[in-house]
Amino acid sequence: MLCALGLLAAPPAAARDGGDGPGGVGAAGLSAQVVRLYEDAARATQRYETGRREAEAQRARALRIEALLDRERRELGVLRADLGRIARAQYRTSGGMPLTAQIVLASSPEQLMRGQQVFSQTNLAVNNAIEKSRRAESRLARDEGRAAAAWRSLERRNTALAELKKGVERTLDEARWRLQGEADASVTAGSCPGAARLDQKRKKPTSAWVAPVETYELSASFGNGGSRWANRHTGQDFAVPVGTPVRSVADGRVVAVSCAGAFGMQIVVRHSDGYYTQYAHLASIAVDQGERVEAGRWIGQSGTTGNSTGPHLHFETRITPEVGSSVDPARWLAERGVRLG
Repeated sequence: MLCALGLLAAPPAAARDGGDGPGGVGAAGLSAQVVRLYEDAARATQRYETGRREAEAQRARALRIEALLDRERRELGVLRADLGRIARAQYRTSGGMPLTAQIVLASSPEQLMRGQQVFSQTNLAVNNAIEKSRRAESRLARDEGRAAAAWRSLERRNTALAELKKGVERTLDEARWRLQGEADASVTAGSCPGAARLDQKRKKPTSAWVAPVETYELSASFGNGGSRWANRHTGQDFAVPVGTPVRSVADGRVVAVSCAGAFGMQIVVRHSDGYYTQYAHLASIAVDQGERVEAGRWIGQSGTTGNSTGPHLHFETRITPEVGSSVDPARWLAERGVRLG
């Protein structure tokens, strides 16, 4: 399993070459590659978690073996103590006296027979104790070998899982920042590249309204003050890595696509209720102006273009398509059944 997963950590051939020529990858191809790498990373993470749980189970088995070893060592100590006690008792009761001496010193045949019976029973007890001790020593040595092998296997598994995870994350991070570099070049030039169509696995949305990204942390909120904005913050920021798929929050039509200014790459969508939503600081755009979109449709990828201090999605809701008409997006979404946080 680990060998197969290792392939996910290796960059595809297209990722190692630049440009749009044979073997190269342009902005659109790079966008699609980042999406695929996100999917690869999700699968690798899932398998990593499966492997981690298996490693935990293996660790529990190793601990059980260690507990068994402790019990066997105690039992072996008891057997050795018993053997010593039997040997001392045999010595004190003349169990080690030669047979000739026992015949000479016996006062009657009955005494001689009783002495022989005691002698035989003592020898049997000694032999049994020795045999039990030998078996216990053999079992202990075998289980000590099993325990050592289990710990070595666990260490190898954990090392391989850690390397796998780091490799996938490294490959994805490199692709993210190549995508961001392409986006920065477009914003500097003031022109948008063609729509980078993202191959989304279509699934029917469970609601007419969705959050603009699936997994996120909320950062700057509507109305926040600070030196980063001329007045107050006009939207809701979602802290997400570069390349995260961005979704249209509802059905609508794309009324603006631009790649310049403080918002960097941005999209504005008009919805059927007359409100507009803006998606800014993107690293790629997956729709064209005038195109109709559905709730949950991927329309771009998050980034940090324009006036941005780090990767995030800046999301606004407006009553017009222009700056300056924004309303609180968290409250606006909550009124439509989408609660953030």
